[in-house]
Amino acid sequence: MDGWPNYWPGLPPMWYATHCVGPVLALTDAVAEYVSCFGSGTIRPELAAKYGSRFAVETAHLKLRDSDLLGPHHSLALRPARQYRESIDVYGSKQSFEWSLVENEAHVLHTAKRAEHKIPQKVRIPDYASRLPAAIRPFTTKGVYDLGKHSHLSFVQGAGHGGSHPHLAHEFISALLENRDPYPNAVKSANWTCVGLCAHESALKGARL
Repeated sequence: MDGWPNYWPGLPPMWYATHCVGPVLALTDAVAEYVSCFGSGTIRPELAAKYGSRFAVETAHLKLRDSDLLGPHHSLALRPARQYRESIDVYGSKQSFEWSLVENEAHVLHTAKRAEHKIPQKVRIPDYASRLPAAIRPFTTKGVYDLGKHSHLSFVQGAGHGGSHPHLAHEFISALLENRDPYPNAVKSANWTCVGLCAHESALKGARL
């Protein structure tokens, strides 16, 4: 996280696990049961001293309750020699989805039981702004957030994490107006957050549960 606000550099990678944990637990609507995590690489000493964590990368394996699924997650503390990327790959028996390795390139959808050369198909993710109230639909697009050199990288990447910010805000405010739990609610959010905290503890103990 070099170049980000001062609290980021040196932060234990899995302390901010929601990016890599949230999609898996949301798609499966599952509860994380336990996690094992390895730490690897070494960050600069002045950064390691900030939080007492030396790892540049933490790789966690997450067991889901009442499920045979195991989710591998990777979180990096420092920017590697590659383009900034937040991504998820999902593999199923009928179809699989692989996130583009390069920003602005198409993602890949694989479909089973086709001729080998027809299995992969490049796809573009649609903009679902139409599901939002008209007043906040423009906020799913990059232009609203683009402030030039003052833009935070997450916004430059595409309207705040792929245009999700207005959808999250709309869901939360709708839950308040409708007197219901938002998604994710406090219990799910706590479970997702605990994955990151426990994963880092596991990495410090050599991947022990």
